[in-house]
Amino acid sequence: MDYFAKRIIPCLDVNNGRVVKGVNFVGLRDAGDPVEVAKRYNIEGADEITFLDIGATHENRDTIVDVVREVAKEVFIPLTVGGGIRELSDIYNLLNVGCDKVSINSAAIKRPSFIDEGAKRFGSQCIVVAIDAKRVTDDKWHIFTHGGRNDTGLDAIEWAKEAYDRGAGELLITSMDADGTKAGFDNDLNRRINEVVNIPIIASGGAGTMKHIEEAFTLGSADAALAASIFHFKEIDIMDLKDYLHKHNIPVRR
Repeated sequence: MDYFAKRIIPCLDVNNGRVVKGVNFVGLRDAGDPVEVAKRYNIEGADEITFLDIGATHENRDTIVDVVREVAKEVFIPLTVGGGIRELSDIYNLLNVGCDKVSINSAAIKRPSFIDEGAKRFGSQCIVVAIDAKRVTDDKWHIFTHGGRNDTGLDAIEWAKEAYDRGAGELLITSMDADGTKAGFDNDLNRRINEVVNIPIIASGGAGTMKHIEEAFTLGSADAALAASIFHFKEIDIMDLKDYLHKHNIPVRR
């Protein structure tokens, strides 16, 4: 049962050493100290935590390893870290301070063989490829980078398939149209990607209600649901959410 359990993953978007949350990647508001927030989620029943240093790529600097080290000391569930990861040495440094997986985005788009190299050196289970996608026509999505600033022109579904073929162990798919809106996930996008890959998909962007998270699993074929503000600002309690999902026949770890 646990093997098939759907995962609930709070996301800590960290900027200048603080957890922040915005809408459509802008208008950030403070949500606390990353170590304290992570500690709370560990106690509250999260299955994993994702920590994204959202300014790192845009500011062309490395991920804040010291903060990651402090967070890793306090949490006993898998920790994924992303932002500013460009070299194998960056992956090594993060795994070395206690994170379990790394999330790569811009560097993989710039140099797709980085996915192969990371998977070969550290194992596919460590490599999460993050895909920030925005709908450009009714049934087409493009990949955006640098916190949604740059349209790469890459087709999101084709890129997801390539990332899978190159050895990604998971895909973190953020709908930039839905991000922070609390209007629900882009289940069309997630379902379409799920059809072309055979690895877990994490749905991100748009969670506002328990029903939205249920739909990410049923309509969007996701394996995990990632959310930020609904958890940060205590609009939804993780164990209440798991009880709700359990009642709706979604397998979760309780």
